[in-house]
Amino acid sequence: QVQLVESGGGLVQSGGSLRLSCAASGRAFSRNVMGWFRQAPGKEREFVTCISKNGGITDYAPSVKGRFTISRDGAKNTVYLQMGSLKPDDTAVYYCAVDSQHSVGSRSRSDYDYWGQGTQVTVSS
Repeated sequence: QVQLVESGGGLVQSGGSLRLSCAASGRAFSRNVMGWFRQAPGKEREFVTCISKNGGITDYAPSVKGRFTISRDGAKNTVYLQMGSLKPDDTAVYYCAVDSQHSVGSRSRSDYDYWGQGTQVTVSS
């Protein structure tokens, strides 16, 4: 079993930055692919980014590539999402997720086994 707790969301102006954190407990953190997804009101939950078990491979949705950076700290069992050049379209609830089945990250929501409760990010224009 894995427990995930996100933090760091909030209200930010367009062009600003935020860093989200996701603290993981339970099964060995280093064995799992970690991902971030987001869901805006009235829309499907969508892939944002993921990072491989050892942190060596990352993947980003085209809409955030170059603006967002995912990283992980094994000593703290935490994965981070550094978000920059934020736009109103980035407004959503951001979810951290664990893929315990694969070694390289997936963009598919169905590949992720455990989810956090989400943290709200609101970008004002």
